Amino acid sequence: MTATTFELGLNSFGEVATDGGRTLSDAETVRLLIEEAKLAEAVGLDTFSVGEHYRAGHNDSATPVLLAAIATATERIRLGTSVTVLSTNDPVRLYHEFSTLDAVSNGRAQLVLGRASATESFPLFGYGLADYEELFEEKLDLFMRLQREETVTWSGRFRPPLVEQRLRPRMPVGGIPTWIGVGGSPNSVVRAARYGLPLMLAIIGGRPQRFAGHVELYHRTLEQFGHARQPVAQHSLGLIAESDEEAIETWWRYWQPVVAALAEERGFYKPTRERYLSEVGKGALFVGSPETVARKIATMARDLRLTRFDLKYDVMNLPRDARARTIELLGREVAPRVRELLAKEPAHV
Repeated sequence: MTATTFELGLNSFGEVATDGGRTLSDAETVRLLIEEAKLAEAVGLDTFSVGEHYRAGHNDSATPVLLAAIATATERIRLGTSVTVLSTNDPVRLYHEFSTLDAVSNGRAQLVLGRASATESFPLFGYGLADYEELFEEKLDLFMRLQREETVTWSGRFRPPLVEQRLRPRMPVGGIPTWIGVGGSPNSVVRAARYGLPLMLAIIGGRPQRFAGHVELYHRTLEQFGHARQPVAQHSLGLIAESDEEAIETWWRYWQPVVAALAEERGFYKPTRERYLSEVGKGALFVGSPETVARKIATMARDLRLTRFDLKYDVMNLPRDARARTIELLGREVAPRVRELLAKEPAHV
């Protein structure tokens, strides 16, 4: 990787925005995402990705549909998922959706596959959490065979068998870029390497450098399986504003109630101001001025040997103008500054 090929993009979970103190409707938020993707392209960002969730306030439950709408409104930016919950998706249907998206977008489709950190999709689609690991492993095997083989004969536990099936429309030979999302499990790192797939590190708390061992494990395991070196990317949360102070105060106002609710639900630490500032300073929150955020991204690129960084820019009720300003500053100021810093001291990929 060279500094000029380092990619920067955006992740959205379709979280409801506000405008002048008014909470946007779900439909307004969906349309806002299309506008934000157009803005991301206009300011030169490389990727725009949307998650998959089934929680109140999130509007990313039909991601391929939303990405197809974005594809018709853009020309260059690559379009993908910040997570697709493969465990509760049917691989055949997923293939059809993303082969169609790739055709509509003229070859710009990609996706990140994950096991899910939020589990609402399991009861919604009739799957048991007791099968959490086996579901993902089986469905990943089928999905990659569908991408890599012209016709597929297959059988497993969780769906009817396939006999000499050739799906249409076809993806390009070998499939589309498909990443494995990892939240910390070494087993997931090894799985990505076993399939020869790129690695997306979802780092939402703590010092990102603690994932350096995962990256080393990934590259070592790729070699053991005889695969070529693959890209490594990072997904983290944050906001960019004109000054550090403005960014810190704005993000705290909207991030704190979201994390407080999650802490109550999942039993982890409550978001104190002290811990928040620690996350901003040395942790996984990329909050600050363009220079501050650019330097932090460049440091992560070197420490974790990254080829791509995606910023999750939306959080519940964040004003739409703050979202737009983050997108503009990431594309116009942060991205060129990151590449300038990496040109001086490149990441050793």
